[in-house]
Amino acid sequence: MQGVLLEVAYDGTAFHGWAAQKPSNGVAVRTVEETLRGAIVAIDPRASSLRGASRTDAGVHAEGQLAAFETEKVIVPRGWVLGLNQHLPDDVCVRGARAVAPGFVPRFSAIGKRYRYRVLLDRVRDPHLRTRAWRVGDAVDLDKLAREAKYVEGTHDFIAFRASGDERVVTVRTMTRVAVEWAAEPGGVPGSPGEKPRVVSIVIDGNAFLYNMVRIVVGTLIDVARGRLEEGTIARALEAKDRRVAGTTAPAHGLTLERVDVTLPEGSGERWPP
Repeated sequence: MQGVLLEVAYDGTAFHGWAAQKPSNGVAVRTVEETLRGAIVAIDPRASSLRGASRTDAGVHAEGQLAAFETEKVIVPRGWVLGLNQHLPDDVCVRGARAVAPGFVPRFSAIGKRYRYRVLLDRVRDPHLRTRAWRVGDAVDLDKLAREAKYVEGTHDFIAFRASGDERVVTVRTMTRVAVEWAAEPGGVPGSPGEKPRVVSIVIDGNAFLYNMVRIVVGTLIDVARGRLEEGTIARALEAKDRRVAGTTAPAHGLTLERVDVTLPEGSGERWPP
């Protein structure tokens, strides 16, 4: 058996998340895992099940999701990338592949993840960004947003920033970087110097995350930046360990899993494309 590690990108709009699910009221539920699995089986019907690095929710996008499986087929990484993409719909793409040891589990080998949450600062909706950014209007104080974001950095107990369905006992996580960024709009042009941007990204690097943690952090940051919550709310919620102190949960469609960093097993092959 040969292990294969895939790097996968997808638009999560039409998916009910990453993980395979049972039919709902007798109707099949479309997931990224099952869609990708179908493409793999088309090439090797005896391939093992997939093991993903992150269970993204319905509507959440990914640029660097990782998934591993085993196969008896002797196919080079280039062949897996090109072959799988022939069997995948337009909203999923294998961006890279490499050989790894059989049994490799990306989730257990992950040492860090990066999420990017896009916010549209506009009074009027934009059809081009309707599935990729959360429109909150333009009454957002970017200086206040940047100051509040710094409270997220460091090692904290993030129990106040998880959804009720998360029952994990250990809730301490380390956020190595939280930044507020903006640049030219997708498909657009940069604004004039000093001009307030329309699309702002909140980028969060961390060693691990709780269920809905990024969306609750972002919702709280935006609540503070819009004046709906006082500055220092992040710090107070961390100290109180109480979800009620934090702010709203930002919608899923603004969130993208940008990358997953893993410790590769010894003897892993080179990624294709380089």
